[in-house]
Amino acid sequence: MRLQAGCEIVVEAEDDCAVVAMLRPRSNALQWLVSESWRFTPQVRPDQYIDAFGNVCQRFVVPRGRMTLRAEIEVETDADIPLAGHAPATPPAALPHETVQFLLPSRYCPSDRLFEDVHGIVGGAAPGAAQVDAICDWIRSRIAYRYGESNASTDALDTMRHGAGVCRDYAHVGIALCRALRLPARMVVGYLHGLEPMDLQAWFEVWRDGRWTTFDPTQDRPRGGRIVVATGRDAADVAFLTNHGGLTTVDMQVWVGLAP
Repeated sequence: MRLQAGCEIVVEAEDDCAVVAMLRPRSNALQWLVSESWRFTPQVRPDQYIDAFGNVCQRFVVPRGRMTLRAEIEVETDADIPLAGHAPATPPAALPHETVQFLLPSRYCPSDRLFEDVHGIVGGAAPGAAQVDAICDWIRSRIAYRYGESNASTDALDTMRHGAGVCRDYAHVGIALCRALRLPARMVVGYLHGLEPMDLQAWFEVWRDGRWTTFDPTQDRPRGGRIVVATGRDAADVAFLTNHGGLTTVDMQVWVGLAP
């Protein structure tokens, strides 16, 4: 399917503020970036680099006052995502080198503190995809989807104790529990066609059967129509805007629709 998506973000800086934006998707085997356009008001010319996870990053300075960032993209992506299937988990010793870092605890996913809890959550599920499905079912049944229940400091353990959160929190819980089972898991942010209410979305992927497989506990069934913008260990690696100074998000609009 071909999707037209984008966002418009209005920010306000107390003083000139250095920013790193992560809003540009990359073409790969699963999605093709057909076109893109960018508008910064007032105008700036960002520097661009690729980070350690392969994400496209734009560095610029937001001048004191308000700035509007507008991104419009057209992307070809899969209408459906592959089902997880029943392939067993890959032993850690046999994992590709680039996936090993996604077994480790990270800022928002303290998996080393969940080794004793995770087996009670997955029960007798077979190692691998069945365990991840059990984790997603547990998240849906035990954690309410509510805005305003978490903040920038909330990690997976906080969410599990509190029992509420949003897509970012769901993803952190799923990642932490998967890593506690020695399953490589990473965070993904991007666009999801048909999401209600529309917003930028977070989910997670698990390495299994030689590829990354999508899991999204916010949805009751596997759904395609996704545009991946960034991947990383957790939210610290995939923030759409990282500011090095006083910056406030005043407004954000997001849209995703079928291209004509």
